[in-house]
Amino acid sequence: MEELTEKIKKSIDEVRPYLVADGGDIEFIELTDDMIVKVKLLGACGSCPYSVQTLKLGVEEKLKKDVPEVKEVVSV
Repeated sequence: MEELTEKIKKSIDEVRPYLVADGGDIEFIELTDDMIVKVKLLGACGSCPYSVQTLKLGVEEKLKKDVPEVKEVVSV
């Protein structure tokens, strides 16, 4: 689980510059036992009407590609 968490954090770090460029950021919260990644969208991403699309089409797709064990990414 620790190794997967590190892979997930690395993947999030790779997508972070795109969010920061738009005034937002993302924080890894936890990886659940059922392989759901919980993140917190920060800054402009937290209030953006497109944040769900960013989360699902951007962050989730990237994480699933980099770490196939990931089932879903949710914002908390």
